[in-house]
Amino acid sequence: MKMTLDEMQVFIAVMDSGSITAAAERLGQTISATSRALTRLEDKLSTTLIRRTTRRLELTEEGKAFLERARAIVAAVEETEEMMTLRSNQPAGLLRVDAASPFMLHVIVPIIPGYRERYPQVELELNSNEGIIDLLERRTDVAIRIGRLKDSTLHATPIGSSRVRILASPGYLAERGEPAAAADLANHRLLGFNQPESLNEWPLLDNDGQPLHIRPDIRSSSGETLRQLALGGAGMVCLSDFMTRQDRQAGALRELFQAQALDIRQPINAVYYRNTALSSRIKSFLDYLKERLGKRGFTE
Repeated sequence: MKMTLDEMQVFIAVMDSGSITAAAERLGQTISATSRALTRLEDKLSTTLIRRTTRRLELTEEGKAFLERARAIVAAVEETEEMMTLRSNQPAGLLRVDAASPFMLHVIVPIIPGYRERYPQVELELNSNEGIIDLLERRTDVAIRIGRLKDSTLHATPIGSSRVRILASPGYLAERGEPAAAADLANHRLLGFNQPESLNEWPLLDNDGQPLHIRPDIRSSSGETLRQLALGGAGMVCLSDFMTRQDRQAGALRELFQAQALDIRQPINAVYYRNTALSSRIKSFLDYLKERLGKRGFTE
């Protein structure tokens, strides 16, 4: 009996998810069905692909070799399906998108209904990671990166840029007063990032004429967490326009140092790992993203 594509996809999902339970949830199957598919595959190959322990799954040497080939086979099938679909000029198939939670929530999520209406045959998987991920390891088609890109073998498509501003809630300012100069920040509660440290450079100059590097009283890896803290009056924060524009328009956050602040903008890029031309799925998504953001923009 020959192995099936579904069985290979189950094997890949188990290894990518880290467990049979997680793979079953990801594939929309029962745990028993996923486990049976994996067992059938091993029986057909007459080899053990995965060592199962109470704590983890570990690939055998045969499993490592087969995983690489299985990925290539599934990718080839997906590309063939995509090529045939292109005959009707309609992108189709699964598109995995990754972005930090603030960009996902404030920029990507609002445009998804319109994108799905235009491209109903594209299935979307939206993931949020605050740090930089390995696209191959996470099986991600396109990721949104904010800030300067490091040298990389990844391809990048510019999406736009977004200005950073120093902000605080009216309630916090009523309690602590509004700072007039950078030196006044020493008397305020500051909210910042735990990584990368470059995000704690605020658009002000210090006494030496260098960009001001703050030492946060509260740190987080998530800009959305810092936004919520600022809205709750926990302190002052420096965040990008794409996630605070509506807060400023509603008066929930007030911009500080308007006369002194430097105009610093974070570049926003989409990165992807394919060495060939952009797939129709990725291109359709990036084109739609740029189209919608071109109308709204990241700044006022």
